[in-house]
Amino acid sequence: MDAKPEILAPAGDMSSALAAFAAGAEAVYLGLKHFSARMQADNFSGTELAKLIDLAHAEGRRVYLALNTFFKPGELGQVSRLLRRVLLGPSPDALILQDLAGVDLARQAGFAGELFFSTLAAVTHQRALQAAALAGASRVVLPREISLDEIRNLAENLPDGLGLEIFIHGALCYNVSGRCWWSSYLGGKSGLRGRCVQPCRRLYTQGGKEGRFFSCRDFSLDVLAKTVMEVPGVLSWKIEGRKKGAHYVFHTVSAYRLIRDNPGESAARKEALSLLEFSLGRPLSRGYFLPQRAVTPTAFGDGKGGKTGEESGSGLLCGKIQHDQAGGALLKPRMELLPRDLLRIGYEDAPWHQLLPLNRRLPKNGSLTLKVSRPRRPPSGTPVFLVDRREDGLARLLREWTARLEARRPKIGAEERLMEFAPALPETGGRAKRQDILLSAALPRGREGKSGLHPGAVRGLWLSAAALEGLSRTVYGRISWWLPPVIWPDEEERWLRLVRRARRGGAKSFVCNAPWQVAMFDDLRGLSLCAGPFCNLSNGLAAAGLKKMGFSLAIASPELGEADFMALPGQSPLPLGVVIGGFWPVGISRYEAAPLKTGEPWFSPMKEGFWNRRYGGNTWIYPAWPLDLSGKISRLEQAGYTAFVYMGEQPPKNMEKTARPGEFNWQVGVL
Repeated sequence: MDAKPEILAPAGDMSSALAAFAAGAEAVYLGLKHFSARMQADNFSGTELAKLIDLAHAEGRRVYLALNTFFKPGELGQVSRLLRRVLLGPSPDALILQDLAGVDLARQAGFAGELFFSTLAAVTHQRALQAAALAGASRVVLPREISLDEIRNLAENLPDGLGLEIFIHGALCYNVSGRCWWSSYLGGKSGLRGRCVQPCRRLYTQGGKEGRFFSCRDFSLDVLAKTVMEVPGVLSWKIEGRKKGAHYVFHTVSAYRLIRDNPGESAARKEALSLLEFSLGRPLSRGYFLPQRAVTPTAFGDGKGGKTGEESGSGLLCGKIQHDQAGGALLKPRMELLPRDLLRIGYEDAPWHQLLPLNRRLPKNGSLTLKVSRPRRPPSGTPVFLVDRREDGLARLLREWTARLEARRPKIGAEERLMEFAPALPETGGRAKRQDILLSAALPRGREGKSGLHPGAVRGLWLSAAALEGLSRTVYGRISWWLPPVIWPDEEERWLRLVRRARRGGAKSFVCNAPWQVAMFDDLRGLSLCAGPFCNLSNGLAAAGLKKMGFSLAIASPELGEADFMALPGQSPLPLGVVIGGFWPVGISRYEAAPLKTGEPWFSPMKEGFWNRRYGGNTWIYPAWPLDLSGKISRLEQAGYTAFVYMGEQPPKNMEKTARPGEFNWQVGVL
């Protein structure tokens, strides 16, 4: 590994990959046509991947293949065959994984390279790194919300053989990666499957306020990237953007190479900032990187009074629509536009949204009549963004690198018996006694609504100092104690103290809501450890991985559809549970939800209701229609489920239920 951190560039298509290499990136990450967390990117065919890897290795570069979605029960064979086909040609240097099953599938397929755990795997604190290393990771991609101090602290005590990858530039999601079900809850298009429809970028209203309250600026460390240059264990600087074009990739890679290679030179700093300014992204934010100056990276959360919706458009704002006397749509750009520039009219959720390629040069303050159909006619003031550009210099470099690519003739092995290859699945476990869990957000106050559970349901409580102090130790052993879905590095010691305090008081049953939280327990003897629903369990090999880690029960991902729910117990070596009711969050964020009032309803343009609450260091966003699979309990029991969870979160008193079914993806399935 180089002494300096590698610059890792996104490659949504071949031109972006070649632009990254032309700009000097040491590595690119990319996806195939399936099982990539950016399914809206063009992605790569197997032949394209083989040629790119062959070129990369000849040039001393690296290629990392992202298989960073979760796998449904019926997909394990497909993933195995895909891996086997990839390995017929030049092998990628690493696989980027979200699903625990990916570790087993990669090794069964014969992959001998490195395994990286994606930011979607939610490895967020020190002890989690230890558990990830034991599970097979050689690198962990940290969340975008990690601060400089937290990066340094994590790097100080890294397990042997484990490295860190940090984001330095690119789009920000409002919710924590791996902790967002917003798109999926609205209709099956899961962000954990690369299908997110970006509901956080949309307009919402609360009272008299309207805005894109959750639409974040892009993240950019720019010159601050040099502060992590000497942090041991930080092996990679990652640029986000697999849906961006070659111009973006070339500019960002070039900028961060200047910053990395010339950390003390003012001229290099100035040139790098100029490159980033014209990389065609959103306005920039440093988010949580400097905790003493941490800001919510939306137009509404930084105290600068951003205008409604101003920060949600990807691309460089180049002007706004004006109407001439005849009602035509005019653009008078605030900068020069060039032939082959690609413009986007409006935001993605607007009915007049469209992409428009230019075929001629347009000077600054020139006039361009936009050809738009009347049903999609944009109103005056609609923003227009420059989203991609092909400068002559970049076009020439791409032609040169394309010629190098076409000259490669990688050796591809035979495909004999490829389609017959199937992964070895674990033996299924025996049925356990039925266990119902009524999960409360606070101390018990009686039953929360009609849960459909047995009267003798076990009380589940989110672990907290208040809960421990409010109960007699004599009942600790009868409580199912739930850890949060996210533990940040600066919170780990507090959670360790709470876990140890609960155990000293007689607590025996704990629910971990990330697999890596198993490392919060110094000794598993005498414990009943459950992998909670926030672990996103979706297949039998992942369940086998959880069993190996020490879990004795696992709750399936609530995202699954009916067929997947029915198939999962037939693969699992662990007894399984399911969330059958209550308010499931659509997202969890480290940022405040300014300027929305906490605990007050707010609404989408479709009149869907939501509310948010702040628990500890995180904002939880809830929909106004609860999950309700209580009518499916009999079928789920027959399929083999033995634990049923009802989430007893209480909505605001003035929150009216949205008239939508609460079956999550039961009928529609998850894409």
